[in-house]
Amino acid sequence: MIVITGAASGIGRATAVALHRKGGVVVGVDRDASALADLAGETGCLVIDVDIRDTGHGEHVVAETLAKHGRIDGVVANAGAGYVGAFAEMPVEVISSLLDLNLRGPMLLARAALPHMLRNGSPAALVLTTSIGGAVPVPREAAYGVSKTALESFADAVREELRGTNVAVSTVRPGVVKTAFHDNRNEPYDRSIPRPVAPEKVADVIVNLIETGRERQTVPGWLEVAPIARRRWPWLFRPLWRRFG
Repeated sequence: MIVITGAASGIGRATAVALHRKGGVVVGVDRDASALADLAGETGCLVIDVDIRDTGHGEHVVAETLAKHGRIDGVVANAGAGYVGAFAEMPVEVISSLLDLNLRGPMLLARAALPHMLRNGSPAALVLTTSIGGAVPVPREAAYGVSKTALESFADAVREELRGTNVAVSTVRPGVVKTAFHDNRNEPYDRSIPRPVAPEKVADVIVNLIETGRERQTVPGWLEVAPIARRRWPWLFRPLWRRFG
């Protein structure tokens, strides 16, 4: 029984469909009621129309899920938003909204779900969708990057807290994904490298993380060279990063 946020489209929807096709039971969470209805029609899953930025959303989602299914075996905290532009000119309300959605939201849902996942005693998973932009800071995406870097740090801390329990904590770090994410932000993606990957590719990785409990996976895998180079060869990484971004 897996709860998925951002389930109405993109990575979240692809993950819900992938789990359904493997015989899994999912709960789709989003604020797009129409798209959620389409997901429910395809998978038969319970859908919950809620705004992740609402501080009470975690308790609400958990209560609805337990009322329907009686248990929670996993959470995929995937909902998120981006922003591109000079940080000095970024509207204050956009900074707050972005951090609420990308960071506070996953933390509050995890806080609400974990006691029940631990109580089950059976293998359970908390998977957080971060970003390669959280491992390699991108100019003009400072607020987005810090929200994802903080989410990685949160995952590391909670993973250690839960060491030896039935709950595995994982992060998936996508690069550019062919979804409405970039269309919905204030500036579309216009680079040639890295090329966008299909959301189904990220979904397959998320399903694998749920099944294996591995700590982290970058998608596509070759992008992992960027954070490795940043750590090991900063003298080489910096000029290349400034040249190619």
